[in-house]
Amino acid sequence: MSYVLGIDGGGSKTVCILMDETHQVLGRGQAGAANYQSIGIEAAFTSIQSAIYEASKLIKAIEINAICLGLAGVGRPEDIEVVQRLIEQLINSRNLPINWNLQASNIVICNDALIALVGGIGHPVGIVAAVGTGSIVFGRNHQGKTKRVGGWGYILGDEGSAYKIAVAGLQAALKSYDGREKSTSLIEAFKQHLNLENIEDLIEVIYRRGWGVKQIAALAPVVDLAAASGDEVANNIIDDAVGELVKATATVIEAIFSPNSVLEIVTTGSVWRGRCKIQQRFTAAIVNIFPQVKVIFPRYEPAYGAGLLALQRLAGKEEI
Repeated sequence: MSYVLGIDGGGSKTVCILMDETHQVLGRGQAGAANYQSIGIEAAFTSIQSAIYEASKLIKAIEINAICLGLAGVGRPEDIEVVQRLIEQLINSRNLPINWNLQASNIVICNDALIALVGGIGHPVGIVAAVGTGSIVFGRNHQGKTKRVGGWGYILGDEGSAYKIAVAGLQAALKSYDGREKSTSLIEAFKQHLNLENIEDLIEVIYRRGWGVKQIAALAPVVDLAAASGDEVANNIIDDAVGELVKATATVIEAIFSPNSVLEIVTTGSVWRGRCKIQQRFTAAIVNIFPQVKVIFPRYEPAYGAGLLALQRLAGKEEI
């Protein structure tokens, strides 16, 4: 029996799946963030090692034949070299209860968008629209050609993301307070959510407290709830977000798929599960353009997708 590790290393957590050649999951471990570009390589190594340990600690002397690491921020050749050195550290670590039987050809290093696609759909062909704090749309066709749209961060991109929805909501509330925008329930919604006496107190919250991207993005549900309750301004914000995500997805489809391709689009991330039915709005819009596509929620988690890619590489299949 052959065994592989699938690792999903993101900006907030790291998940490791221990899987056998029949696709059965034998262990799962979770640890802290593993985006080495934001937390440093040593911290990323610690998180990955901890997740592997948790996934494998109940199975004695397991032999690992392949590994796939899907990590946030990995894409350039220099990133691959950094992760290769990290894997060497893992192999030489005395803190893991496993034996390594890895050939260089059975080590897969990729970005987290690919493993989200493979895990979400169950195979490496289709599109993933990952929309949480940030946003990115990534696709891969049967020939192995890939296309990425977005993922440029909160300053340069991330259209349709929780961060952009939250900022648009805050701006709309202040414009309404000024009299520049239509009346909106967002003023009272933000006041209640943040326990403010006056909407002007947003200045103290956002600027003086030095709120970061994740803290601001966490306000997106306020806009979502207002939209679900029928607020026109909030619904316009959601419609704008949907429009951006439809445009990004259509760009991927037109770049690497034929016009009549039958394919699945997996929607992953916190924004899609809002109460204002944003996934349904997106589905209606994209299917109106491409009737042959099917929009789904993830079938499996990204770490499982990493495990599938490791097994495919072990079987000698060039799926990535």
